[in-house]
Amino acid sequence: MLSFVQIIEILGTIAFAISGIRLASAKRFDWFGAIVVGFATACGGGTIRDLLLGDTPFWLTNPLYIILTILSVLWVRLFSRFLVHLNNTFFFFDTLGLALFTIVGMEKSLDMGYPFWVAIVMGCLGGAAGGVIRDVLINEIPLIFHKEIYAIACINGGIVWWGFAYFGAPLGVCEIVCGVVVFATRVLAVKYQWCLSILPNHECINDEISLKRIKWRKETDQIKIENQQEIKKVIKSEIQNEMKESVVKESKNIE
Repeated sequence: MLSFVQIIEILGTIAFAISGIRLASAKRFDWFGAIVVGFATACGGGTIRDLLLGDTPFWLTNPLYIILTILSVLWVRLFSRFLVHLNNTFFFFDTLGLALFTIVGMEKSLDMGYPFWVAIVMGCLGGAAGGVIRDVLINEIPLIFHKEIYAIACINGGIVWWGFAYFGAPLGVCEIVCGVVVFATRVLAVKYQWCLSILPNHECINDEISLKRIKWRKETDQIKIENQQEIKKVIKSEIQNEMKESVVKESKNIE
């Protein structure tokens, strides 16, 4: 009989594996590359979490997680045409895996007697670290470090769990609320384009100022050149008019 944590781990493994395999497919990886990326996405965060907690990584005690990764590759291969038309497939499975592994990390840490702040860190690590490994393997900047709210969603879920537990809510309610908060935070952040402010880079700012100055100087020089050309045209036209007038006067004098 599978425990609740094991069921969540299995669902999270499938969800994260599919998200990693989808990106590997988009990068034109072969079958072996897709399996590696899918497995690293599904089990990488949980492995780091278990090692830090002093526990044996969950996939070393049960080959089911490797089998699930391989089955996920086959599933993506069989339904690739259907998945291509679903633009939000990667986002859905990635967000689902994030929520599920946050719950697993929190519950494992609390069961081993760690305080809530450690549980929140481990929930965040278990949920987000797999995505970092995935992005590194496919040569992308990790999503957690830019662009969207990612790890913050895990932290929000962990804080809400702590709040419900503080007021005596049952464990099952805390787990469900935590997962819903993580999932909802990610969805709302993407929908309304919530993101953290980018750390300012003074070197980049100075470079931008220098580029603006160079551009301004070029535009100023161009205006000066255009003005000089206009002045030359005016002077030339005035000279021509004076020459015409002098010719007309001379012709009249001759007559």
